[in-house]
Amino acid sequence: MKLTDQKPHRRYNPLTGEWVLISPHRTQRPWQGQIEKTSTDTRPAYDPNCYLCPNNLRAGGHKNPDYQQTFIFTNDFAALVPHEEALSSPIIEEMDLLKVQSISGTCRVICFSPRHDLTMASMPPVDIRRVIDLWADQIDELEKMYTWVQVFENKGSAMGCSNPHPHGQIWASNALPNEPFKEDRCQRQYFDKHKRPLLLDYVELEVKKQERIVVENEDWLVVVPFWAIWPFETLLLPRFPITRLPLLTDQQRNSLAAILKTLLQKYDRLFDT
Repeated sequence: MKLTDQKPHRRYNPLTGEWVLISPHRTQRPWQGQIEKTSTDTRPAYDPNCYLCPNNLRAGGHKNPDYQQTFIFTNDFAALVPHEEALSSPIIEEMDLLKVQSISGTCRVICFSPRHDLTMASMPPVDIRRVIDLWADQIDELEKMYTWVQVFENKGSAMGCSNPHPHGQIWASNALPNEPFKEDRCQRQYFDKHKRPLLLDYVELEVKKQERIVVENEDWLVVVPFWAIWPFETLLLPRFPITRLPLLTDQQRNSLAAILKTLLQKYDRLFDT
């Protein structure tokens, strides 16, 4: 057993340039806090009260079409607004201590399936592939207008998800968020120094060590990152150089759908979702 398996230490995150405190000995402490119970709830394929199911009214008053595969719409309660609705100019107060800056963008909701009772993990790979294609199309469209496009899914009420219908979101903004800004900066610095992409070197290292791999296929690798902060945190990485999701080949999109299904099935079994 390594000393780092027992003693507190710091681990460096090369993507952000920050250090993470690791305290492995704390996993032995007694726990008398909340214990989550296994969910026994079953959901119907269609819920007349769900604002994401086909043909239903959404919270904003719009009616969904009778969609059969994926469906995308602008969020009725978007966190970002278009340029014409945003603050007209930056407001700076109190020297360099209190600052306000205008930001604009768009927020869209993607329904992965018309089936209310599914998760992405339970969808067939061909349907996951349709979601990936929609992600790519949306990125292609939105990056022409915005600096940053983020595809994500908040899953479960603990993560702030307000509806169990299988869906995700796309946020696009004219400003780079803090975490992507740090990761872009650090990867540029690494490339300037080593003349190789940071994440490809990291994939090579993890494949060699065989210590933190969760699942892999010919094109993709899922690992628990060495600098992980959260329990069950994983990082999905390509095994090939790529800069944009829309540039993935047909085969790479299929293999991405396959590994996403495998990974998400593991999460669903772990959290009984």
